[in-house]
Amino acid sequence: MKAIMVMFDTLNRHFLPNYGCDWTHAPNFTRLGERTVTFDNSYVCSMPCMPARRDMHTGRPHFLHRSWGPLEPFDDSVPQMLKDAGVHTHLSTDHYHYFEDGGATYHSRYRSFDFHRGQEGDSWVGQVKLPSSKALANDPKTDMGKNQVRTQDWINREYIDGRDDHMPQHQTFKAGLEFIERNHDQDNWFLQIETFDPHEPFFSQPKFKALFAKHYENYTGPHFDWPGYGKVTETREMVEHCRYEYAALLAMCDCYMGKVLDAMDQYNLWDDTMLIVNTDHGFMLGEHDSWAKCWLPFYQEIAHTPFFVHDPRARKSPRKLQGKSQSKSQGESSQGDFQKNFRGGQRRHALVQPSIDIPLTLLDFFGVQPTADMRGKNLTQTIADDTPVRDAAIFGIHGGQVNVTDGKHVYMRGHAGKTNQPLFDYTLMPTHMKSIFTPEELKPMTLTEPLPFSKEVPVLKIPRKIPAKSPYVSAAGQTMLFDLSTDYVQKKPITDAVIEKKMIGHLMEQLAYHDAPIEQYERLGLNTEALA
Repeated sequence: MKAIMVMFDTLNRHFLPNYGCDWTHAPNFTRLGERTVTFDNSYVCSMPCMPARRDMHTGRPHFLHRSWGPLEPFDDSVPQMLKDAGVHTHLSTDHYHYFEDGGATYHSRYRSFDFHRGQEGDSWVGQVKLPSSKALANDPKTDMGKNQVRTQDWINREYIDGRDDHMPQHQTFKAGLEFIERNHDQDNWFLQIETFDPHEPFFSQPKFKALFAKHYENYTGPHFDWPGYGKVTETREMVEHCRYEYAALLAMCDCYMGKVLDAMDQYNLWDDTMLIVNTDHGFMLGEHDSWAKCWLPFYQEIAHTPFFVHDPRARKSPRKLQGKSQSKSQGESSQGDFQKNFRGGQRRHALVQPSIDIPLTLLDFFGVQPTADMRGKNLTQTIADDTPVRDAAIFGIHGGQVNVTDGKHVYMRGHAGKTNQPLFDYTLMPTHMKSIFTPEELKPMTLTEPLPFSKEVPVLKIPRKIPAKSPYVSAAGQTMLFDLSTDYVQKKPITDAVIEKKMIGHLMEQLAYHDAPIEQYERLGLNTEALA
């Protein structure tokens, strides 16, 4: 058995033809939908990048306990578990957060990996002189020399120079395709091709911008392919231009997605290889008069994600499927049933959360037992016949709103007090995205009792305070209820005591199921009397 996961970062489902978009260029995503099952009710869990990846390794959400950081010593890592079970796991990526302080324990869980430099502000090309790009003079967002990330990005771009062989995404997929070419006739491997695209900045080659030539010919505004995290202050023309820059980068993603599909065809991998295509989250591109994510509520553009799976075991029969642990003769029969009965192009409506469900699904595929600490769901039967796996899904960011959806409504629960307290990081790896915790942050920490999933190991309990004036706190303090059937774009929160009580019930159940620290109930103004 073999499995390939193609993971994009910041892939917005509302720009894909699979979900109704009619103006972007993504023929290979259409082709993908014809060979896989498309999930219509897929949601994020822990946000953003590395929290989502910790979920994806461990099969459980962590945003209730900790912010951004590495894998913990007590975490169960599915790539590691597969490796220990004899499955060769390989990561090909240009996602540079894996190689910073806050992500440095993830890539080494794989049997092998390769890393391709140059995305965003990756500290890659060592150059003291400031970049000289002509476009830079018209970039309203770059404070040259002071904004280190944006300055480094322009240095990287000058070196890449739009060349195919220098683009990080190109190198990532090239290496992944070479892995397939070398190993397509071997058994027991899992390949994760993970690109940082179409994450901002929306930097793509001219040939992909040419797909939208009319727009680029008529655009007269400044360079703008990297929106900030905040409210829209740009002109309508600039907002539209940024959306086209995203669409051009999406077209590049589509091109390389097509190369994976070509390899699946060339080597007849559809017979015995699972294909998963997913993302960690979406992105606001002017909707709600906002850019980006994390600082604002997780509206549908961020939280409602695209998700596609091909499982060679799937068939139309409702009989329960089995993983690799079945006998060889059963496995051979399974592949025959697939050839006769399975058709792509199907859709699934069950409520799923890829970041915590993919790990258990992969374990089942390779016949490896999940651990007792995992909280995601095995989607094997859901892929086959849309069997439901949950009534509600919880999602959010550490210290932000805690959100819950049943697929029909979304309930965003904000903090109850003015200071967004109490709030703690529970960790043995006190690390931010690009730095370790300072002594000042660590001075008030205590060693507390083990978490339910920390293997009887005590952990550090570190107070976390977010500046009261931060827009992040402002958003985290909002409580809103939306009816997706009448207001999918979430413009008009509703007031309905009966529905809110039901959603609070879902929230309480999810908090308990995912072992939320007791102070989260206090922070959110929840207690057992909330259901009375």
